[in-house]
Amino acid sequence: MNLTRWSARLPGTQRRAAAKPRSATTAGPGGGSVPSARAGLPGDPDPSAADPSVADPSSTGAGTASPPASPATPSSAQPALRPLEALSVRELLGQVPALIAVTYGPDHRTGHVNDAYTEVFGPRATGAPAREALPELAELGLLPLMDQVLRSGRPRTVKARKVTWHRQDGEGEPRDGYFTFTCTPLADTATCGVLVFGADVTDQVRSAMSLRDSERLQREAAVTLQRSLLPQELEQPDDLRVAATYQPGGTETAVGGDWYDVITLGAGRTALVIGDVMGRGLRAAAVMGQLRTAVRAYARLDLPPHEVIQLLDGLAAEIDATQIATCVYAVHDAGEGVLTYASAGHLPIVVRGADGTVRRAEGPTGPPLGTGSFPHASGTLPLEPGATAVLYTDGLVERRTEDIDEGVASLERALAGATGTPQVICDRLLRALGVTSDHDDDVAVLVLEHPKRTGAQAELFRDASLDLLGGVEAAPRARAFATGVLASWRFPVELRDLGVLAVSELVANSLQHGTPPMRLRLRRTDRRLIVEVTDGDDRLPRRRRAEPGDEAGRGISIIATIASTWGSRRTPGGGKTVWCEFVLPRK
Repeated sequence: MNLTRWSARLPGTQRRAAAKPRSATTAGPGGGSVPSARAGLPGDPDPSAADPSVADPSSTGAGTASPPASPATPSSAQPALRPLEALSVRELLGQVPALIAVTYGPDHRTGHVNDAYTEVFGPRATGAPAREALPELAELGLLPLMDQVLRSGRPRTVKARKVTWHRQDGEGEPRDGYFTFTCTPLADTATCGVLVFGADVTDQVRSAMSLRDSERLQREAAVTLQRSLLPQELEQPDDLRVAATYQPGGTETAVGGDWYDVITLGAGRTALVIGDVMGRGLRAAAVMGQLRTAVRAYARLDLPPHEVIQLLDGLAAEIDATQIATCVYAVHDAGEGVLTYASAGHLPIVVRGADGTVRRAEGPTGPPLGTGSFPHASGTLPLEPGATAVLYTDGLVERRTEDIDEGVASLERALAGATGTPQVICDRLLRALGVTSDHDDDVAVLVLEHPKRTGAQAELFRDASLDLLGGVEAAPRARAFATGVLASWRFPVELRDLGVLAVSELVANSLQHGTPPMRLRLRRTDRRLIVEVTDGDDRLPRRRRAEPGDEAGRGISIIATIASTWGSRRTPGGGKTVWCEFVLPRK
């Protein structure tokens, strides 16, 4: 690195005739040929050489002449300027605002440090090894790097090392800064050396730190928002065991819009939903919260799954026409042992049957939510006692290095060997598919199990039904049937009387306003008694205020008064079901 060959001029200098510099070296304390800090560095001009820009007043002859004055500026008003070639290397390095240190030899003896280096680390003696004279280089880990530079002859760089220094007068608080150090070999000098160049990158590092802190705070806010929008505690239906987990992406990944929910519909029916809003950040989390709230509202209408998806599709387009989301909405009916579902561009449900066979849902799948008024359809899956179903988002199975079908196949293999409670199955699926805390996408998993009950536990889950044939005589038969069944289930007398009264009102309402076929079903779980009456008319009853003179219209009001909850829904084949529930007393 020959600094005397630079062709650039420092500000305020003019190009002049060059004076040939001569190098001077002096012996260092270690016995090597070390340039003296006072005598100058290689490339410094000979101090005895005359400056050609200044005339000697005692000399005369043709060889001396005053430089011509500029026609624009009088020579008397402008001081004499020295050419670049007349400046010593020491003077050049002294004007550089970066930290500069020059060392020589295999033990890196100190040859020179510039003013900027002295301001940060203090004055440094020359001639001594850098380990003694420049201890800060050892603290910064630069000495091994300098050894590599001498061996390889190639420059090396370390970025953004933190440096703390004090004022030379000892007053004031210490200052911190960040410097990027580049060690460059001086191969063309008499003795091999290293030039250490430290560039101040404090502003850049602090800007990057501020940006990282801002991104971290935004991500924490999005994660907090999303977790607050997800169910804090899942509803636990009587007939199912349910567990779910949400794993946000790694710290370098913005939070997504995955969500899940479990909604008890009543009468042994449970809605399960999982979805994924495309995109990341607070916007995706906010849209997810709106969709989840809408799903809960639509679920209370007890509509078929495809109708719920249809309503969500329209709502998603209203929330943000540019935002797309996938979703699967499923309803489990414990009495029928089936899972009815509708999918809007979501991945298929995976089910492990009671015999251990794993299969995926092959039913109809519509486009994602928010893409338009596409007619969605519902499909069904058997979910008999002993079966387990898994609903999940794409983060669980999607990998950049393989097709997503391979990921679903891996999920099927993992589910085939995953045993235990639904929560244990969730954890095992995450481990089996390699989902860790630094995963590149967020993951939501919902596992439901329809347990197979035997022995005393099976006695707590009973079912009895009666076809209502004939006319008005069906009412007394229904009351007698209910009395016998409730007595055999060993319910308290008060609960039996309320159950029989509910049967009488629901059957009378169906006989008066419905059409055949009619059917009464009684179900009990370990927590409640359920009464259902189904008929062929699809007009849903509504609770209304009966006037004192009205002879009808009080049946539903009576049901709403005596029962814990009640509701109605349309059946797939046409008709309706009206039901009510009674919470069993705790023993």
